[in-house]
Amino acid sequence: MKGIDFPVFKTKVEGVTQKFNLNDPDGRRQYFAAKAGAEIEKLKKYLEGNTFVAYLIGKKNSGKGTYSKLFAEAVGSEYISHLSVGDIVRDVHRKLSDLEAKEELIEFLEGNYRGFMPVEEAINAVVNKDQSTLIPSEMIVTLIKYEISKRSKKAIFVDGFPRALDQVSYSLFLKELIGYRDDPDFFVFIDLPEPVIEARIKGRVICPKCNVPRNINLSPTKEIGYDETTKTFYLVCESLACGGARMVPKEGDELGLEPIRERLEIDDQIFRQLVNLNGVPKVYLRNTVPVNKINEYIDDYEITPVYKYEYNSDTKKVEIKEESWVINDDNGVPSYSLLPAPVALGLIKQVAQVLNL
Repeated sequence: MKGIDFPVFKTKVEGVTQKFNLNDPDGRRQYFAAKAGAEIEKLKKYLEGNTFVAYLIGKKNSGKGTYSKLFAEAVGSEYISHLSVGDIVRDVHRKLSDLEAKEELIEFLEGNYRGFMPVEEAINAVVNKDQSTLIPSEMIVTLIKYEISKRSKKAIFVDGFPRALDQVSYSLFLKELIGYRDDPDFFVFIDLPEPVIEARIKGRVICPKCNVPRNINLSPTKEIGYDETTKTFYLVCESLACGGARMVPKEGDELGLEPIRERLEIDDQIFRQLVNLNGVPKVYLRNTVPVNKINEYIDDYEITPVYKYEYNSDTKKVEIKEESWVINDDNGVPSYSLLPAPVALGLIKQVAQVLNL
């Protein structure tokens, strides 16, 4: 983030020389065990009888859901709950069209919602949600509490709260508001340069049948196709059920950051306000490592590769070239972008430290 210099987390571990496939679940399991085995065992033991509340703070598309899910993959999904405020609002929107689910939701809101806007108006703000309609912060907190009430008590990664400046004060007391009074809580700050966010958006493609996302430049499928009419490359969905469907860009993704520029600016303000907060432990995750520090801090297989394609007209096949991806971070420093697993490794180790394990 521009003007903020996050510490570089060292993922190199003395004595660990094996290369791991970080795109494969088994490879990641071996990787986490080799580089953070002691911390993972301590976290598992802690989570058998304790929980925590972690607030994921970062710009839109910064990987909040990805890193928390990798944390759960490493320590055990039975202990971890990823709670996305955006998903909660969308789920509530669906419930309001189901009579039985709607009655249950309204009953909960009438018993738990406290705010300056009447319940009916707050519900309408959810139903009619658009760029000009703000859902009251008091309603967001109540919806979080509603979602948690349906889950067994687990450690929580809260994704998407606060997402407005007036919600910052609520976030400081959220664990009390949702009934997790004795849990330790902490912020997880995620620093992801805008060039990485833009590349993730512009290269994103989805399968029109199963909606699984990929990135044509950063996370290709096994089969790459070439359209001789348009002279463009495309990914082929790997799901057998999709029958070799051609993955396609999402409408508007070609615009990159511009459609979400206002959202990014708000995220930046919230980030800067909370990073200076005293009294709450902090975890710092950084997606990039300066090129001049790479040999000391990172193993080469932890670097995000970028994929380039060439079409061989003689063999009618696509040739794939893999290169290390170098970008300028938000402070203009030439850097390598990291794969999700090494960033999640930093999350695992730092959470263990925050919990004094």
